[in-house]
Amino acid sequence: MHLGFSSMNTADDPEPAQLARTLEDAGFESLWYGEHSHIPVARTTPYPPGGDLPEPYKKMMDPYVSLMAAAAATETLKLGTGIALLMERELFSQAKTIGTLDRLSGGRLLIGCGVGWNEEEFVNATSLPWRRRYLALKELVAAQRVLFTDAEPEFHGELIDFDKVWFEPKPIQDGGPPVIFGAMGPLGLRHTAEWADGWMPVDVAMPDIAQNIADFRQQVSDFGRDPDKVEITLVVMAPVTADLLKSYRDLGIHRCNIGVGMENWDKPEIVMPIIEKFARLIPEL
Repeated sequence: MHLGFSSMNTADDPEPAQLARTLEDAGFESLWYGEHSHIPVARTTPYPPGGDLPEPYKKMMDPYVSLMAAAAATETLKLGTGIALLMERELFSQAKTIGTLDRLSGGRLLIGCGVGWNEEEFVNATSLPWRRRYLALKELVAAQRVLFTDAEPEFHGELIDFDKVWFEPKPIQDGGPPVIFGAMGPLGLRHTAEWADGWMPVDVAMPDIAQNIADFRQQVSDFGRDPDKVEITLVVMAPVTADLLKSYRDLGIHRCNIGVGMENWDKPEIVMPIIEKFARLIPEL
């Protein structure tokens, strides 16, 4: 099992090149940056874990630019968005950014994505319908895959539609970087099982992790797909121990993404000590 590291990626955190070099040298497999282009001041959508919105949400840097800095400083570290809000960006420019980053990184990019939880942010950023956001994401990913593979791509969906275009650069990875869907509810799980390259759940949001994983693999099979080819990237929010990570490994999880923990998001000074601590666990995984 691989170990990834997730960061809120604010200007207060270790800068991307330094963080990426430290992770690669420590034996981590990947670095993950999330995305919020903005946070509306007038917001009625509740923060999913409850309580006040943590300050780092208001300060997040651009994930793609940050991952490019990380790519330039490393050779093998995989570079992930965890998660990107794909529908809040214009389709073609975002696909060009992804294709360019995958090429310049030597094919190391992973696209963790989701539909988002903040309705006001979504409405500010896109004309796509909030209530149909799962279909919109499905079509957007399908449209990007066409852009990444066809010589003269075109796409005709219910919400996304364009005639033939010329589009470059194509990513190094065939079909584009793997798309890993961060979804927890029944509708999101069904979409993940149907079309995503991987699933990115959160451990503390699952009452029975082993059963939830078994149920997901069965859904993948029900869609006629091979569950072994739909990798699971588990976001670990529970207190990290060697025994916990080994138990996740034994469930067939491909990758665990750890971080400093929500309670420490505003303490960038502990990032490097946390990496040193967790790096000692990697040989046991």
